[in-house]
Amino acid sequence: MKTIKEPARDIPVRAEADVLVVGGGPAGIMAAEAAAGDGLRVMLVESRGFLGGNLTIGLPILGFLGRKGNQIIEGSAQRFIDRLRARGAASEHRPCKNHMSLTIIDEEEVKRTALEIMEEKGVEVLLYTFFADAIREGDAVKGVVVESKAGREAILAKTVIDCTGDGDVAFRAGVECRKGDAEGGMQPPTLMFCMKGVDVQRLRDAIVGHPDVYDMDVMPPEQFRTGKFITVGLRTQIRQAQAAGYRIPVARTILITGLADDEIWVNMTRVSGVDSTRPESYTYGEIEGRKQIYEIARYLREFVPGFADARIEKVAPFMGIRESRVIVGRYVLTAEDIIACRRFGDAIAVAGYPVDIHHAKGGDCTMHFCDDSYDIPYRCLLPERVAGLLVAGRCSSMNHEAMASTRVMSTCMALGEAAGRAARLALKAGVQPADLDVEALRAELRATGAYLG
Repeated sequence: MKTIKEPARDIPVRAEADVLVVGGGPAGIMAAEAAAGDGLRVMLVESRGFLGGNLTIGLPILGFLGRKGNQIIEGSAQRFIDRLRARGAASEHRPCKNHMSLTIIDEEEVKRTALEIMEEKGVEVLLYTFFADAIREGDAVKGVVVESKAGREAILAKTVIDCTGDGDVAFRAGVECRKGDAEGGMQPPTLMFCMKGVDVQRLRDAIVGHPDVYDMDVMPPEQFRTGKFITVGLRTQIRQAQAAGYRIPVARTILITGLADDEIWVNMTRVSGVDSTRPESYTYGEIEGRKQIYEIARYLREFVPGFADARIEKVAPFMGIRESRVIVGRYVLTAEDIIACRRFGDAIAVAGYPVDIHHAKGGDCTMHFCDDSYDIPYRCLLPERVAGLLVAGRCSSMNHEAMASTRVMSTCMALGEAAGRAARLALKAGVQPADLDVEALRAELRATGAYLG
């Protein structure tokens, strides 16, 4: 590869923070909120012009409830939903056979509520600010380099929390990272879109009244009679469309009711081979995903009841990434831990979403359910041999199969809260996050409403 030599230069220090959160998605919002307090200066940098990340792409939040129907994600994540619900911008947590639970949210209210919380907590937010590099001295991260229209600047911090979803800070700090399965294959992303003008009652009646025609994947008919739902199935309709020449990238029709009565969000685009850490690959995914949207909408109008007069109302602001880089931390969570419902003495979150793998080369999904719920240990947030850094969200330390479970937004929110509280407590105690008394962290999580089993 051809290179040029960049001249050495002094980089101005924009700010010095106690805790710096990089990435304002589900984990980052919770981390910044939890870190604030005790007079600490907390900053949050986000590359987009809004906060929320995957909370804003039209997907419902899955997994607030466990396999037995009890609530296992609480604390700050639940308080966030409570605020949305007070504005009519979130549904109840509804049990769902495949997804443990389903919580519909309004993506625009997510952006508003997240910014309100940051303002209330005194968190300094910088939007349109891109992470460029980690500042490392010896074995410790001391801050980050950012790029914006103001140029290249540094933000120094006593503790950095990587909530980028791609492990960007950790990777640039030299932390060992991995991608995908044994062959490097990653779960394909989805570009969500919303259709309005859907006759949802007609869709309900078809699913409930004609199960022999509208085949649903292990979904009981009562799932669709009332309330919010996800359809997973209608395989016959896809086969009919494909026989008629339609190019449908998935084997199942996946439809999600919105907050409005005539609104359906569609989760059916898939672009295999996308690597969100490579801009040319991510760009290809966005372009191909937009092409797929119009073919899928055409299919729905022609083959699925209730869609004949529906129109595309909006498209997610960006493609939702299921998988990219993850760190190798002090503990690597595995699918065996999840399926065995393993308990850990240093658990800082409990999750219940199944191992749900959308295969890298396409085809059907593979799902493995646990009997109950499982723990996520604090060690999954701690990189090996690097101080001053916590990693929360889908890029925490998990293998390919385990990440297929913990990637859902509810779990990422719980991990973000744990990281934020750990950063604040460690600074208060004058120790590194890796040396924090985990029982003190667990006690605070419980005292502030988090569920630890």
